[in-house]
Amino acid sequence: MNATPGMTEKPPLTINGVTIDDTFAEAFPMKATRLVITARNAVWARHAAVAATGFATSVIACGCEAAIEREIAPDVSPDGRPGFAILLFSMSGKELAKQVERRVGQCVLTCPTTAVYAGIAEGEAIALGKNLRFFGDGWQTSKMIDGVRYWRVPVMDGEFVAQETTAVIKGVGGGNLLLLARDPDAALAGAEAAVEAMRRVPNVIMPFPGGVVRSGSKVGSKYAALPASTNDAYCPTLAGLAPYTALSDETRCVLEIVIDGLSEGDVAHAMRAGIEAVTARGARTGVTRIAAGNYGGKLGPFHFHLHRLCGDGENS
Repeated sequence: MNATPGMTEKPPLTINGVTIDDTFAEAFPMKATRLVITARNAVWARHAAVAATGFATSVIACGCEAAIEREIAPDVSPDGRPGFAILLFSMSGKELAKQVERRVGQCVLTCPTTAVYAGIAEGEAIALGKNLRFFGDGWQTSKMIDGVRYWRVPVMDGEFVAQETTAVIKGVGGGNLLLLARDPDAALAGAEAAVEAMRRVPNVIMPFPGGVVRSGSKVGSKYAALPASTNDAYCPTLAGLAPYTALSDETRCVLEIVIDGLSEGDVAHAMRAGIEAVTARGARTGVTRIAAGNYGGKLGPFHFHLHRLCGDGENS
C-alpha cells in the first residue's frame, strides 16, 4: 500500500551526499503465509511461482500482495526438488485463504510437474490442498507423514502433490522508501540497487513490478468514488501547479519501494538494506534524497523512522 509522506522540521541527515529526510514509513498489520512450490526443474517451479504471484501488488485492488521470496535448493526443499518460496499477504485470514486457494488452483495445480507445501509450520491453518483435492474426482488419495497430511491428485503428467494446509501468521505490510532523483535513469538505477539488496533479506517481499512503484498515492481524491489518488506533492510535472510540492527544482523523478515482511524487524532490515544500497552509490549517481510515506502516524502501528534505521538501530 502507498501512503502520503509526512515531513518534520528537524534537519536532514546526509550520507555520501544523499539526504535522508527525518520522517517515517507507516506500516500496517497483515496476515501472511509462505508457500513452497517445487517442480522437476527450476524453470517450471519459477513458472508456477510467477503465475501464482501475478496481479498481487496491492490489497487495495488485488486482494493480496505477493511475490517470490527466494529460490529453494533441492537439498533443503520438501521433496528434494528445486523450487521457490512465495509470500502472500492480505488484510484478513479469510481473504488470504481465498487468495491462496484460487492462486494455487489456477496457477500451481495447472503447471507441469509442480507440487506445493506449507512454508510456515506454526500458525492458524488454512486450506492448501484440502479443497483442491476434489479436482481428483474421487481418485485422490492422501498420506500422513510425521503427522502432516498430503494429498495426491491424479493429473495428466502424473500427480499433483499438495500439503493439506498452510499456516497463517501476523505480518507487516506497507514499509516503504521514496527515492528522489535528478532524472528517471538515476531513479531506476537507484531503485534497482535497493531492491537487489532487499531481496537478500529473508522474510520480505517487494510486491510491485520489479519491486518498484511509480504511482505513489495519497489518501482520498477529489472524486468521491476513489479512496486514493496520485501523490501530487511528489509528481515533478505538478511542482508548479499543486498547492504543495515536496520536490526541489532538481528533482525530476520519484520512485517508491513498498516492503511487506513477516515481522517488524524483517521490514526494518530490508529498509535499512535499501537505504545502504542507495547511499553507497552516492548522490553523484543522481539519487539525491530518500524519504518515506506515512499517514501522520494515525493509521498504522508500525513506524519505521529513517534516521533511526541509519543510526541508532531502533525498529530492528
